[in-house]
Amino acid sequence: MPRTPAHPDAAQIDLSAVLDALRDPVRRAIVVMLDERGEKRCASFVHVASKTNLTYHLSRLREAGLVRVRPEGTVRIISLRREELQARFPGLLDAVLESARREPRLSERLAPA
Repeated sequence: MPRTPAHPDAAQIDLSAVLDALRDPVRRAIVVMLDERGEKRCASFVHVASKTNLTYHLSRLREAGLVRVRPEGTVRIISLRREELQARFPGLLDAVLESARREPRLSERLAPA
């Protein structure tokens, strides 16, 4: 049975870690995709970054408390921790997502549905 990776509790999510994770455009694109399309398999993001880089980016998002990673058989399902982030930092995620959606190159990263 696959091991579930460690996630910070909602009360442990640190603002500096969240902002640091979101400063990277690849990670912002992943968060926007999750917000728009709901939870996704890891493989759904291969057009955003190489497998190795994707593992790194998803790990950074998980460690910061932005996403939850759930093993399901041989795949991992990624979901945005929207409610927990909203409770911890009201309005922050919406502001970041709104700004990210206005980035000129974001649409290129989001191409495949």
